[in-house]
Amino acid sequence: MIQDRTQVGALKVLLPWMLLFSGMAFVYAPTFIDLFRTLWTTDQNAHGPIVLAVSIWFLQFKARQIASDPTIKVEPAVGLGWGVLTFGLVLYVLGRSQAFYLFEVGSLIPVLAGTILLLFGKAVLKHLWFAFFFMFFMIPLPGSIIDAMTQPMKIAVSWGAEHLLYELGYPVARNGVILTIGQYQLLVADACAGLNSLFTLEALGLLYMNVMRHESAFRNVLLAVLIVPISFASNLIRVVVLSLITFHLGDEAGQGFLHGFSGMVLFITALLLIIGVDSLLRAISARWRQTKTA
Repeated sequence: MIQDRTQVGALKVLLPWMLLFSGMAFVYAPTFIDLFRTLWTTDQNAHGPIVLAVSIWFLQFKARQIASDPTIKVEPAVGLGWGVLTFGLVLYVLGRSQAFYLFEVGSLIPVLAGTILLLFGKAVLKHLWFAFFFMFFMIPLPGSIIDAMTQPMKIAVSWGAEHLLYELGYPVARNGVILTIGQYQLLVADACAGLNSLFTLEALGLLYMNVMRHESAFRNVLLAVLIVPISFASNLIRVVVLSLITFHLGDEAGQGFLHGFSGMVLFITALLLIIGVDSLLRAISARWRQTKTA
């Protein structure tokens, strides 16, 4: 009898979440199907599915914490909830009807937030704020913004790769974003500029900081800022490595399997650099506290 009551109580807690995710899946299924067929298949937006999967995991993770925490009060905010939900639905209709992903995908955030306000209230939404902030990284940006941000990064990566290869003793020249090494010419494409990996690394870095729960706001901000040069350095190394592969093994090797494999390896390297930088900041912070108390 007691077990039955426990199961009923757990069902009452989980039922709103089940309804929430079922409704979101039904409404946004066409949007995500379109994304998986179009934008998320490109290198520039390949981080979208990663951010979506991590966001779903994080919401589930926080939902379990909230369900087991009796201090979090469930007080539905009906008025505010309907306002936020209506705003999100209007964005969705505008974005879906006009094929404007910035509104269509971005509307998921206020729709989710408004639904949670209706069902659970402000206290629960406050504990889920990071999940909604994290979702911003999966929203596809307009092409004009992407182009404006990517071109300077392509030039910077090309310039850095040219000088690094020259210092290593290789016959290299550059014309804009085209590198000539030996008999081969390599175009530094948008994917190698680092914008997509910058978004992904920044998102995962922020998730790392949220999970680690650092008390120092300065340390969190500094680590978030340092992710930018880490991303640039990892993509610079990627271009150099691909140039060397092409020079020594030929164009087919550079553009084939090793091209994608180098991206995966260097992305993992960048994540390890983030953890390494965080460990260094932790050591410096601990040393500073010891010096201060001595």
